[in-house]
Amino acid sequence: MLPVVILSGGLATRMREYTETIPKSLIDIAGEPFLHRQLSNLKEQGVGHVFLCIGHLGEKIEAYAGDGSRYGLKLTYSYDGDKLLGTGGAIKKIEDLLPDAFFVLYGDSYLEIPYAPLVDAFLSSEKKGLMTVYENADLYDVSNVIFRDGELITYRKHDKVNEMRHIDYGLGILKKEAFKDFPPDTAFDLAKVYEGLVNEKQLLGYEVFKRFYEIGSPRGLQELRNKFGNKV
Repeated sequence: MLPVVILSGGLATRMREYTETIPKSLIDIAGEPFLHRQLSNLKEQGVGHVFLCIGHLGEKIEAYAGDGSRYGLKLTYSYDGDKLLGTGGAIKKIEDLLPDAFFVLYGDSYLEIPYAPLVDAFLSSEKKGLMTVYENADLYDVSNVIFRDGELITYRKHDKVNEMRHIDYGLGILKKEAFKDFPPDTAFDLAKVYEGLVNEKQLLGYEVFKRFYEIGSPRGLQELRNKFGNKV
């Protein structure tokens, strides 16, 4: 199984009431930190190595998860440092540590789809990237993808158009070469990488049909807590 890069370096501004003293990854989900839920799920998927790109209170994440041995995982940490690098810049920073292809998972996403079929689809496509998409129709968050007849037509993070009914599901696969035109030590968003790949027709869209869970909003947090049996 490909390694997974988890992007957990954000400031969690929408979740400030929960993240004054702990990072978002350690918010309690029915008796366990969110990161425990996330890493346990990755182990079940057959993942062996996880790279954690961390920032705000990241030392608490490392203190909690350690080397990953209790999950049967190898954990490698990368800190943004004094300068926030953004989701794209954080990956660029560790590109020398990464294999030619790797999963990218948002640090606030809990996803239950099987990972192995994504790898097969990605390798068969011979493209530089894969984005999982879900027909969201603005239900859980603002849709940002046009996916039509099995093809990813448009992805725009900040410029919604009416035809967008799908959303970036929160899990992708990327080749390192997708980052070759971005300079090191520069802040940039992963969305720029995805948008560039769409323009090059190098981003495979992979539609999934099981809803996503996230803790990037108070509503999403409560929904995930409910899923794990905490109704409080």
